[in-house]
Amino acid sequence: MDDLNRLEALSYFLKTKRAQLKPESVGLPSGSRRRTPGLRREEVAQLAGVSTTWYTWLEQGRDIKVSRSVLDCIAEALCLKRDEHEYLYDLALGTQIVSTKSQASPTTISPSLEKILSALTTCPTIITDRYCHIVGWNPAAAHVFVDFATIPESRRNLIRLLFSQKEFKVLAGNWEHFAKGFLSIFRAYYGQYSGDEWYTSFIQEMSNTYPEFKSLWMESQVSKAPEILIEFRHGKVGKMLFDLTSLQVQGEDDLRCSIYTPVEESGTEEKLKRLISAQ
Repeated sequence: MDDLNRLEALSYFLKTKRAQLKPESVGLPSGSRRRTPGLRREEVAQLAGVSTTWYTWLEQGRDIKVSRSVLDCIAEALCLKRDEHEYLYDLALGTQIVSTKSQASPTTISPSLEKILSALTTCPTIITDRYCHIVGWNPAAAHVFVDFATIPESRRNLIRLLFSQKEFKVLAGNWEHFAKGFLSIFRAYYGQYSGDEWYTSFIQEMSNTYPEFKSLWMESQVSKAPEILIEFRHGKVGKMLFDLTSLQVQGEDDLRCSIYTPVEESGTEEKLKRLISAQ
């Protein structure tokens, strides 16, 4: 993301978060003359203790100098959560994680991570990199989702598959909630790697191809580890409930381990065992 795209992303993020806030939630009267939802710019500026002109420039994506302390005030005024707060830092300060590994370089799973995948016999588990490319999975994931080995490696991107594979939409009873969770993770990466043009190109491609992606992406949700209860409607065993635990794997590849744990007393683990034994 070059500086122009970064500042445009900052502008859109601030506008979206301002529009999502209800005046009464921050102690302001709702009034009856508001033409648009959310707070006005001057109200955010007042809550943050900055001038309306300065905040307007920030929200317009102008290339102005900002400090962490002032951004902290903006974050508090907009009631940003921790991951959203860090995302604001990334965009406003031009923070960038530098990686020596290119997007095209293949990612290999370490033997220890492979062993963890194998050990989680009744917990579908997927390993993704910072682009949300799927680089590893266990047999349980292949049984519940799809056999990722049948999908060309170049198309094996979790965000792309969520919108392009009908199996995911049919499988997930709460598909929109499911998709929002992974988009919020993807947006956190988008802010962290602000110098990588791949993200800008990918988001543009997805927005042009899938209207649902564009609509959900515009909500600007950010979370490095969202809490997601997944309801699957499997064609062979019926309803399955999983809690998603998302773990960051230390290392330069910036891998993420997404573990789907069967909800207790839902019968999901027994159904999964039947699926695996029938193979």
